[in-house]
Amino acid sequence: MAKKDRTGKRKRRSHRSPEMGYYLVVTDTKATEENYFRGLRNSLPNDLKDQLVIKVVKTETKSLLDKCLEQWQLTPQYCNPWIIFDRDLVPNFDQIIYKAQRMGIHVGWSNPCFEIWMFGYFGNIPNIMRSKGCCTKFSELYKKKTGQEYKKSDETIYHKLIQFGDEELALEQAKIKYHQCDKSGEKVPSEMWPCTTVNELVYEIVEKRDKKRI
Repeated sequence: MAKKDRTGKRKRRSHRSPEMGYYLVVTDTKATEENYFRGLRNSLPNDLKDQLVIKVVKTETKSLLDKCLEQWQLTPQYCNPWIIFDRDLVPNFDQIIYKAQRMGIHVGWSNPCFEIWMFGYFGNIPNIMRSKGCCTKFSELYKKKTGQEYKKSDETIYHKLIQFGDEELALEQAKIKYHQCDKSGEKVPSEMWPCTTVNELVYEIVEKRDKKRI
């Protein structure tokens, strides 16, 4: 059993850090984000897979921060904690983001939904405000680009995005949309649409991957 520190909390384990990092990703969705990040990790060449850990944990929106803290205490000290969630209809969206940041937890948020991030793989992030409309439009585009139906439960979603789309373009599109919102005076995440910060986590991982390939 793990020892506890002076505050009574369990000490995080301090094993040797994976060279490309240890990422704890806590999300409130049933499948999409989990499949995406597992696919990202599994896309690494075999000789790099042991150098990167992405642990995905699912929970309810109201429990995102508590679950992240709980899991963070059980992971090594060098762990990078993230929560990934959507604007959708979350009433305290901004408060969750700001509280997480004060606690040292990174946030990959999407407004209105995760699909707005995936739009970027196909060249453009459209101005869509509602999650339902976003998912519908993305499904139409996805079928046009891949010839297949879009399913949130698809375990190969990441593979298909990089096969039929362009990851560098997705990263660039996300940056452009964020700066557009910022320039127009929209500083509060719930008012920044379409917009996402999921690209920050993806960029960090793929940058490490690409450096290893050189």
